[in-house]
Amino acid sequence: MKTLLKALSLSLLLGTASMALAQEVAPININTADAELLAELPGIGNAKAQAIIDERDANGPFDSVDALARVNGIGEATVANLRDQVEY
Repeated sequence: MKTLLKALSLSLLLGTASMALAQEVAPININTADAELLAELPGIGNAKAQAIIDERDANGPFDSVDALARVNGIGEATVANLRDQVEY
């Protein structure tokens, strides 16, 4: 019986932990985020984060997620992966 209770407790604990990990993260605003925050996006490292900021500074804010494709080094596949993770 003790073994069963331990197993159930462990299952409950693991289930709760995985639910916490699966929580949605708030989208990152590509028009206001700094390079450090932008670099956290999948497929965007430090260099692309800085390129996003440089493009934004030179040509104004992004009016859609698709507009990220105007940044050198960001293609359609990256834009598709970011669609649910950014706002503008």
